Amino acid sequence: MARAGLIVALDEPTLDRARGLAAAVRGSADMLKVGLELFIEAGPRSVALGEEFDLPVMLDLKLYDIPETVERAVARACSLGARLVTLHASGGGSMLGRAVARAEREGGKTQVAAVTVLTSFDEADLAALGIHASVNAHVERLARLAWNEGIRTFVCSPHEAAMLRGLLGEGATLVTPGVRAAPDAGHDDQKRTMTAAEAVRAGARWVVVGRPIRDSADPASAARAIAEQVSQAARSFA
Repeated sequence: MARAGLIVALDEPTLDRARGLAAAVRGSADMLKVGLELFIEAGPRSVALGEEFDLPVMLDLKLYDIPETVERAVARACSLGARLVTLHASGGGSMLGRAVARAEREGGKTQVAAVTVLTSFDEADLAALGIHASVNAHVERLARLAWNEGIRTFVCSPHEAAMLRGLLGEGATLVTPGVRAAPDAGHDDQKRTMTAAEAVRAGARWVVVGRPIRDSADPASAARAIAEQVSQAARSFA
């Protein structure tokens, strides 16, 4: 498999705190993630942290709107220089297809990543939405839809990584949030979690880690430890 990488989530409420976290992890991170909280606070300046620290940025806004709105938002993400921009696969084929086409027209440097089922969901949560299927089945359904529209990067929990790798093959890039530092670490509000090593062995290309690094007493050491997990697990496939 391709070398696996660590994405550190800059889930901070201010730009200064995000900059401090990025500075602490810059030697271990392969990519930085900018999510809703930081982007709402700091906007494009948060994405510029990638250039400041010479790291690509995953702009994790999980876009879900009418096709026209999402297409135009993807164009803006491309202009900001994001390496990845996320959108919900459940937004439908037209939304997905137009997002992919717009990213390609903008130069193809920004990849559109389809979010399948949030890591905070389980079967009971799906059922409450009227979706009477297992998480795996729904992830597969959404991934097939996105694949048919040209998307090749998918966000899923580590629990679905092996299934998607078998379904989509090596042409798919799998990004897995819901990663914890150790098997007995707390899950917080995420229900489908694994360690970084487990996620890579399951087929993840990128592992996204937030709270285990951000909330550590020593974020730099925590990032180094998780990055080593990722590297060792990836070497086992070589």
